[in-house]
Amino acid sequence: MKVRLVVEAFVSGGGTSPNSVSKAIVRYLAARGVDRIFGLCGGHIMPLWIDADRAGIRIIDVRDERAAVHMAQAHAEITGELGVALVTAGPGVTNAITGIANAHISRAPVLVISGTPPRPQEFRGALQGIDHVPLVASITRYARTVREQGLVLPELATACAKALGHGGAPGPVYIDFPTDLMRETLAAALARDELFEAKAKPLLAPAAKDVERAVNLIWAAKRPLLIAGRGARGAEAEMADLLDRTGALYLDTTEARGLISDDHPGLVNAMRGQVMRDADLVLTIGRKLDFQLAYGSPAVFESARFVRIADNLDELADNRRGEAEILADPKSALAAIVEQAGNAKPQTDRAWSEGARKKHEERVAKMSAGLAASPADAAGRMHPYAMLGALKDKLDDDAILIADGGDILSFARVALSPRTYLDPGALGCLGVGVPFGIAAALARPGAQVAVVTGDGSFGFNGIDIETAKRHKAGVVFIIANNAAWNIEVHDQKVTHDHNVGTKLTDCNYAQMAQGLGLHAERVDDAASLPEALERAFANAPALLDVAVSREAISSDGKAGLAWVPDLQPLEAWDEMERAWRKGAKA
Repeated sequence: MKVRLVVEAFVSGGGTSPNSVSKAIVRYLAARGVDRIFGLCGGHIMPLWIDADRAGIRIIDVRDERAAVHMAQAHAEITGELGVALVTAGPGVTNAITGIANAHISRAPVLVISGTPPRPQEFRGALQGIDHVPLVASITRYARTVREQGLVLPELATACAKALGHGGAPGPVYIDFPTDLMRETLAAALARDELFEAKAKPLLAPAAKDVERAVNLIWAAKRPLLIAGRGARGAEAEMADLLDRTGALYLDTTEARGLISDDHPGLVNAMRGQVMRDADLVLTIGRKLDFQLAYGSPAVFESARFVRIADNLDELADNRRGEAEILADPKSALAAIVEQAGNAKPQTDRAWSEGARKKHEERVAKMSAGLAASPADAAGRMHPYAMLGALKDKLDDDAILIADGGDILSFARVALSPRTYLDPGALGCLGVGVPFGIAAALARPGAQVAVVTGDGSFGFNGIDIETAKRHKAGVVFIIANNAAWNIEVHDQKVTHDHNVGTKLTDCNYAQMAQGLGLHAERVDDAASLPEALERAFANAPALLDVAVSREAISSDGKAGLAWVPDLQPLEAWDEMERAWRKGAKA
């Protein structure tokens, strides 16, 4: 509300006119609740940059445009609102492409705005003159260059609606404006109040016949398994109700982390492989059947029939169709399923579900107990699990964790289970840790925010720790420093008996951070880590450079993820797929 009132009141103190196209764009963003923009300034976007700041929209200025889009994505993930990045023309857009691609694969609602050279200079070799739209078209839900002021607000409305998943999967959108257009005075007839109104996402109601079919399948199943994705957000209560009613088991596979609590009797994340093989019915809620779920292959889901629920086709029909499919708002669909089932008795094999939960608890307890005891290597460098065990002891219930890297991501995913968690996602986009952590800390001031990153992945956007300092983002960066791209070190040794291009210098990143104004420490032994963590959280933003062993091999490294098997992402699944395709019993 504060931003909206300021936008309506402010007048130009130079630059664009009081009724410019640029100010109309800012007013439109404010009407959508946008209170911050992530970006890097440049001449082609300067009218918007200045007008947004004067309007009271906070500018989070970064050191690289890729980081700006990563931050916009993290803001969207944490808040559930539209994330906005503002990047300049030419190299500003090309730098941003990696961030856009990651948001695309992650289905995150991000609006990327840029500028283009003034229209009289088009096609003449202007500074930073490049056609952006073809570059980003394949990784956005919508991409447009707007050259006519009568289209500015309608195109913004369409772009924002598509970003937020109105009528399809959410994801990044791109729009740019020639700089001279931004400076034009917008005709009053083109700035009517209704053009600035935010529209709610239309909800799809479930079809009765699809609900009935789903109920029949779920209630007849003996080993039902529910798998949630990012499309299930907002349907937490309905998912818990369905789990309680049926006794089904549950996997979140990180996309829906925190929607179902760790103490729910159906949650069995530590038993993922086993329950995927056992299940005779799999219910997906807003979840793609991507590489993390073996593409839904019958070779891995050996006995399962599928029921799929989503409000868009991307999460409903990829790789394997359901015997029942409900194209609807997941919250409404789940409520309708429970209502339709009434007092019907589910056929779930409680011995199976309770046994799987018991084994899950045993594995989690064993892992938790063993973290601190994980041995150092011969050189005395601590095991990554020892580092993560010390961190786990310091995280509170509402902490936000970001994991970024190869091996360390795998270690962190196994060892830690916070309610709010972000990582590179299905694109495997290393380098998100620093910008994700900054955006998360700014979105939730006062929250405990930790970034666990490998030294390799830290290098992509490490300079933006200075952005954290400048904008007072209370985040702690913890670098697992093994001086290597370690998941590749292991893969090259095993599959090629040769190592090349995998070793890094054993740098002291704490000295770098100190030079950029952060509290920072180098930690070489596990005994001193707990107190170092205490000091880091007390002085955030802060950085700990933790020396860890190169000899520790993660579960992903052992499973062959880095090797990239032909048919499936993991070696065991690949062998099962080959046997299944040959008609043999896996």
